[in-house]
Amino acid sequence: MRISVVTPSFNMARYLEDTIKSVVANLRPGDEYFVIDGGSTDGSVDTIRRYEHNITAWISEPDAGYADAIGKGFVRATGDILCWINAGDFYLSGALDAARNAVTDERDMIFGDDFYVDEINRILSFSRGWVPNLRTATLFGGWTPLQDACFWRRSLYEAIGGIDRSLQYAADYDLFLRMAQAGRAAYVPLTFSAFRRHAGQKSISGSQAYQIERRRVRARELDADRTGPALKAIHRGVYRIAMSARSRLAPLAWRRPDLVGQLAAKVPCGAYWGPDQRISPMQEGASL
Repeated sequence: MRISVVTPSFNMARYLEDTIKSVVANLRPGDEYFVIDGGSTDGSVDTIRRYEHNITAWISEPDAGYADAIGKGFVRATGDILCWINAGDFYLSGALDAARNAVTDERDMIFGDDFYVDEINRILSFSRGWVPNLRTATLFGGWTPLQDACFWRRSLYEAIGGIDRSLQYAADYDLFLRMAQAGRAAYVPLTFSAFRRHAGQKSISGSQAYQIERRRVRARELDADRTGPALKAIHRGVYRIAMSARSRLAPLAWRRPDLVGQLAAKVPCGAYWGPDQRISPMQEGASL
C-alpha cells in the first residue's frame, strides 16, 4: 500500500522544516511526498530546497487558497492511500506504517487521534478523534474528524470528485463529509500526529465565513440523504446534542496530563486514550 502525502504551505518557514522532516522519516519505498507552496516570501522555498532530494515534487506559486493547494498535490498523487499534513503540524514516528496497516480491505478511510503542541513541540493536550459512526456524526452532527489523523483510499477520493477547490474555509469538512457518506470509514485508536498551536494562528473553525460554507455543504448532503423527514429531524436533534456534549466532555474524559510538556517528536504513534495505556502501531495493526 503506497501512501501519497501532501503538505500545503504559505509563509510557514518557521515550522515547515519540522513538518517535512516528520513526513520524510515516515516514508517507505514507493511512497510519495508533495509540498505545495503558495508563493512564500519568508524563506520557505529555501527550506524545501534543502529537502528536495526526499520530496517527490514541489512547487511554489500563487494559489486560490488552501483547498486549491491541496488539490494541486493530490492531482499528482498515484499512491493507494492519500493524506495531507499542514505546514507546522507533523506526524509521529511510525504513523504512516500504522495507517498502512489500518486501511484494510473493509475500510476506505480511517481517522484517529492527535496531540496539540506548542511552538517548540511540547505536548499541550491529547485529542481523541473517536465517534461511533463518522457518516452520521458529520451529516447530522456537523462534526469533522481530526484532519491530520485521517487517511483514505485514492479510489474513494476520486469517486467523490476530490476536494472542492472553490471552497475557501470549509473544504476539509466538505471532503470528509462526502467521503464518509460514500465510503466505509472507521475510527482507529492511534495517535498519528501533532497539531501545532502558535502565536498569530488564525482559527477558521469558529469564523462566520467558515460556518456559512459548512452549513451550505451540509445542507446539500442532507437534501440528498434518503432518510425520511421525521427521522432526519430526530437524528439532527440527537446528534447536535451528542456532538455538543462530546466537545465539552472529551477533554475531561480522555485527559493525559502525564504527557503534557513532553516533546511530541519523542512520542511514537500509538494509543494514548487511557491512563498508562500505550499500544504500539504494530500491535494495534495486528489486532485490527
